[in-house]
Amino acid sequence: MPAPDPFRHHPELRGKIRPAAQSFFRDLDLAALDARVIAAGQPADWRTPDAVREANRRAWLAGHRGDDLWVFAYGSLMWDPALEFAEVRRGETTGFERNFCLWDDGARGSIARPGLMAALDRGAQCTGLVFRVAADRVEHETFVLFRREMIAEGYRPVWLSVATAQGPITALSFAADHACDSIVPGLPLDEQARMIAHAEGDLGTNFEYLDNMRAQLALLGIEDAYVNALHARVTALRTWG
Repeated sequence: MPAPDPFRHHPELRGKIRPAAQSFFRDLDLAALDARVIAAGQPADWRTPDAVREANRRAWLAGHRGDDLWVFAYGSLMWDPALEFAEVRRGETTGFERNFCLWDDGARGSIARPGLMAALDRGAQCTGLVFRVAADRVEHETFVLFRREMIAEGYRPVWLSVATAQGPITALSFAADHACDSIVPGLPLDEQARMIAHAEGDLGTNFEYLDNMRAQLALLGIEDAYVNALHARVTALRTWG
């Protein structure tokens, strides 16, 4: 019997989510990445040591009990999860919201022109996607996921209660770690827009990241007034300077 279609709840997402095998993050060469990042001016200890990150992953999964795992996506994981998943749903969590508050001077920004990435921060609610990882793939998929999301300071893993049309679930996600200097909450919207409009890094422009986010939210019919307002201001800056 063929496996159920992962897109059965959201056929409109077919072709809009990058396959894991095509993702830059799937088989990340950390040695090559270190060389590029250090050449760009970052310190040699720019990222979290592998052993520390792996210990963190294992600690967070210690109580998982071998079941399928849900992952809540609110940013680039919505269109490029780099995961082999068995199911995708739209989901909403409360107590958190998107916030462009993660200082980025490498991936979508540079030391000269830093940008901002989204983090899940304290707030009202956040609607995004949840991906179900089959139990027999949890070990490898979480290795890929933690290597990406926890590569450097900024995020902390969290368990979220998520409402979906098919029923409530508990999902792993990554929220802003306010103990880190790279989290810069409270920047005015105009300052966020100015940074995003001009930043570009190893993975491309900061605007491309914001534009992809807005497009994926629109595809799902998710209204995020903050993202829309930020996108409008960045677009105006890029158009008129």
